[in-house]
Amino acid sequence: MKKSYKIEVDCAACALKMEDAAKKTEGVADATVNFMTQKMSVEFEEGADVKATMEKVLKNCRKVESDCEIEF
Repeated sequence: MKKSYKIEVDCAACALKMEDAAKKTEGVADATVNFMTQKMSVEFEEGADVKATMEKVLKNCRKVESDCEIEF
């Protein structure tokens, strides 16, 4: 399953850090962040709990960019 989320991030380098952090999250098969559109697309692994996985994604993203936001 693939879903798209609105994000708030300050710069393109920070967006790349968020993308890398999301990709390393358990339950995420792939993720892309588009700084220009302020959107994150996440492809979830089969059987992953989407809400719980997104909470982990946000936590991991905040480790690399403390003021980032993901609306889910």
